[in-house]
Amino acid sequence: MSITATVSQAEFTRAMMDAGQPAPEGLQDQNAQPAGRRFSVYRNNVAVSLTEAMHSAFPVIAKLLGKQNMDGLAGIYLRQHPPSSPLMMFYGEHFPKFLEGMEQLKHLGYLGDTARLELALRRAYHAADATPIAPEALGALTPDALMNTRLALAPAVEVLRSPWPIHGLWRYNTEDGAPKPEPQAQDVLITRPEFDPIPQVLPPAGAVWIRALMGGATIGEALEQAAAEDESFDLGATLALLLQGGAITALDSKG
Repeated sequence: MSITATVSQAEFTRAMMDAGQPAPEGLQDQNAQPAGRRFSVYRNNVAVSLTEAMHSAFPVIAKLLGKQNMDGLAGIYLRQHPPSSPLMMFYGEHFPKFLEGMEQLKHLGYLGDTARLELALRRAYHAADATPIAPEALGALTPDALMNTRLALAPAVEVLRSPWPIHGLWRYNTEDGAPKPEPQAQDVLITRPEFDPIPQVLPPAGAVWIRALMGGATIGEALEQAAAEDESFDLGATLALLLQGGAITALDSKG
């Protein structure tokens, strides 16, 4: 097919993403004939490919909703949010908000954050490699120096906060024999110590501490922010999760 000067890219995209639209006028095949039938076949192939991509990108959401419902949602989503890049690894970045905006799904409030977790896992998987520090490097610091140290974190590190048990939902729908999720809020840390990202539940205020580090705070400054949210914040346990996940890539100690 070729697009003549009378067919705009926007018009072509609208027709491509909506099977209810006719083929754009002026669209021709390689024989300079109207491309109506060929366009319909091509459009169907694109829709099928994008729907399959959504199933692959959000397997937990697809399992929670069922194939038929996921197919229908994918069709609506791709019309509202056509791909903006030929790189499909991150297609679906607007899907969490899309799910939260669907009136029919309001009773399933956890879907948006569950989709955010799946997106974060994909980002972590495709993030750049980074070499972690040796754990002994932290142990060599004096207590004062430790509190005045800033940590550089690997590109794969992700932190999510949710009022829903998103880690429990993800695990229950991906691991055989996993327990049913308890109705509680969960904050999740994603690290990638090897080739695949690993999501883990953070202790209370752990997300506050890590996000403060990501914002440039020292360990001590981040500790103050975490303790302000929860006095029982466990610095050692949260720091251990980062070390075990190979998440710390550099130290900037001013002490």
